[in-house]
Amino acid sequence: MDSFELNKITGGVLTALLFVFGVPEMAYILGGHADAHGKASMGYELPKPKAAASAGGGAPAAAAFSFAKVAAALPAANADAGKEAFRACAQCHTPDKGGANKLGPNLHGIVGREVGKFASFTNYSPALSGKGGAWTWELLTEYLHDPKGSIPGNRMSYAGIKDVAEMADMLAYLRTLSDAPVALPAAPAAAPAAAAPAEQKK
Repeated sequence: MDSFELNKITGGVLTALLFVFGVPEMAYILGGHADAHGKASMGYELPKPKAAASAGGGAPAAAAFSFAKVAAALPAANADAGKEAFRACAQCHTPDKGGANKLGPNLHGIVGREVGKFASFTNYSPALSGKGGAWTWELLTEYLHDPKGSIPGNRMSYAGIKDVAEMADMLAYLRTLSDAPVALPAAPAAAPAAAAPAEQKK
């Protein structure tokens, strides 16, 4: 038997298999089929994408960052972790007592210091030098979380700390940069549990 005859036989077998298995499948697709509820449908049904959560349902949006949440996290804050996080600040600020100013002022004793008034630093932006007041825990939290939003017009190019625990660690570390550390703010008192409604009299 030569190769031509062998090719003809092989082609015939493949054609028969295609007819046996392909025709019923084609009829299934074109003729429709019933779904799990017995409803006829044409062709194949593609998987549907997961619906995005609507405004009135689904998973709730992440709660907003707040000083109250940071204050609540302070009892568990780790000053050593805050020192590690301070590495992102070290290219512009020194933390040690008597340290040199860089692009920004030395931060030793920053808590309680007047905003924009460190005597040996002369490169404050008008936004900071004109801010007034002192660096309280709350103002530091707002500023380190969103520098541009907290004091618009300042020159500090820093994206900000977005994580509550990391912010608490940073504040705990900044507190150590002082000869007389300022007390950390107390955690907010937990809201009292709502009283159960009185049983209605019958």
